[in-house]
Amino acid sequence: MEVFLNLDDLPSDFGPTLVSIGNFDGVHLAHARVLKEIARRGIAQGKRSLAVTFEPHPMRILRPESRLKLITPAAEKLTLLEATGVDATLVLPFNNDLAEMTPERFVRDILKDRLDVHEVHEGFNFRFGCKASGDVSLLKQFGASMGFEVVLYPEMCVSKEPVSSTHIRTLLEAGEVSRTRHLLGRLFSIQSMPAQGRGYGSKYTVPTINLGPYDELVPKDGVYITRTQITSTQAGEECFDSVTNIGNRPTFGAISFAIESHLLDFHPLEITEETEVRIYFFKRLRDEKRFPSVDILREQIGRDVRKARRYFQLLSSQSAGA
Repeated sequence: MEVFLNLDDLPSDFGPTLVSIGNFDGVHLAHARVLKEIARRGIAQGKRSLAVTFEPHPMRILRPESRLKLITPAAEKLTLLEATGVDATLVLPFNNDLAEMTPERFVRDILKDRLDVHEVHEGFNFRFGCKASGDVSLLKQFGASMGFEVVLYPEMCVSKEPVSSTHIRTLLEAGEVSRTRHLLGRLFSIQSMPAQGRGYGSKYTVPTINLGPYDELVPKDGVYITRTQITSTQAGEECFDSVTNIGNRPTFGAISFAIESHLLDFHPLEITEETEVRIYFFKRLRDEKRFPSVDILREQIGRDVRKARRYFQLLSSQSAGA
């Protein structure tokens, strides 16, 4: 997939195109439905399929007080967009000039003149232009006058739940990671480096690994059944079933937020500053709580680990029988 970071990077002869515009935060099942369709139709028609998105997320410019946390950081979003099969992604820098662009100017100057758009594919609630003043009805009017087709998609629901970035964000903030899996079409995950000061450059010999600072959306504080993937240039990729705690570790006194994974079936491994740690969330086990002593906490961790082992054994037997 080609990636263009602004309109100037786009070749003048890039079109004709089939386009979908959106933030695509999470690249969930509803996003994938639209993007796979423009990729399919683009091949059939001999045209280029293009996802148009924004960086930063418009909410971070228009409503900075919201302190929006992303489901998928920018680099991960591009990887997920590529998996849909689109030919290219155009990342428009979202600034005040773009925010103030009228719906008509956005369609005429960008979609028609620069992208040579032949089809625009959007969800039923698509909004665009200054103060989100353009809607799908207006987009259809522009399409009729400027010579492109508008294809609209109804709301997608899975098990009666709407597939939307807003709803997925709400579920994650409530710790409902098993429900988000069905809306994303994959396990929710986060990726960072190991926390500083935990044995870089030498054998990592303890079965607990702390994730370094992560600025985007994480599930609600609590304890989760997870799988932790550790990737390094020296040792390659290894995956461990795990139990992950998100929170402030109140049993230890001082408030100290951490994302900490206890690795099951652990063996010593190499950890460096370049090591990547990705945590996949399967199921929430319990709230984080303060225990009377470290020994009682250790007993609880043992119970959490036994539950996780049973969960993965069941998962393995279901996969074997499928």
